Amino acid sequence: MEFRQLRYFVAVAEELNIGRASQRLHISAPSLSQQIIALENDLGVQLFDRSRQGVSLTSTGTALLSRTRALLDNADDLSERIASVRTESPVRLGYVVWCPSDWAERVAGVAQMAIDVWTCPSHMLAVRVAEGTLDLAICWVQTSDLETLGLEAYLLATEEISALSTGADSSRVEAADAVVLSDSRNDSWSSWNRYATLFAQETGAALEDINDGGITGTAFFNHVRRLQRPVLNSPVGQSMPSPRDLHRRQLIAPTPLWTWSLVVRRDCDRPSVQAVIKALIRDVQHPELTEGQHWLPPEDPHRRP
Repeated sequence: MEFRQLRYFVAVAEELNIGRASQRLHISAPSLSQQIIALENDLGVQLFDRSRQGVSLTSTGTALLSRTRALLDNADDLSERIASVRTESPVRLGYVVWCPSDWAERVAGVAQMAIDVWTCPSHMLAVRVAEGTLDLAICWVQTSDLETLGLEAYLLATEEISALSTGADSSRVEAADAVVLSDSRNDSWSSWNRYATLFAQETGAALEDINDGGITGTAFFNHVRRLQRPVLNSPVGQSMPSPRDLHRRQLIAPTPLWTWSLVVRRDCDRPSVQAVIKALIRDVQHPELTEGQHWLPPEDPHRRP
């Protein structure tokens, strides 16, 4: 069974005349009759009664006609959407270190995607969206950033931030007993420095200023060994394997949370961009915060009372 045969069926059902239907479809009458017979054989049912006076729908043909029309309408709609996706410019998406693992499946048939290969910090990604060199970005933002840059933020994920420490102790540790690093190279670590400073101010954690880029990687591991205390990891660092002599420890009272936002310009009305947003944020759950148990920055756009 082919879609063209279904279209032939609808045309004959509407005309109730093979000759008129063949003219409408721009095929010969004998070919049309053969295709209708082939469709009936495939379906195992008789769609038309045939006589010298012409053709008429059987009860089965009448029952299938409305469903066939609906099926063809849906097929036409899908074809139009696919055609628009093929002809429209790709939606440009940038991210720092995390994006949904199933993003390709989510946006399949919705829009073409161009994933940006230039890795840059959250604050730079937000600026690129505001300037229009990206359509969307997955990054960390605060409400003041959104107001300044004219952006809208949608929650994509909430991540629990752990600490890294020396020794074999993997027990939970209170936030006030941890150390959080802030790097003087603010061009690279602006977002993390804001987060770290607020976390230290609100929880009593010790703030340690560094100037070697040791928020992640080998330099970070060396700081953990030097300080001999649990050190707050960063979202970038959490995606990296830890050395054998260091252990992850859950922070409590409160547990720090990090949110990844999907940001877009507020004035963006491209249908493909809006379709991608809808596909990516589908089924995302906002975090349930318990006072004293979880921590988010005061200006986190996804923080709810």
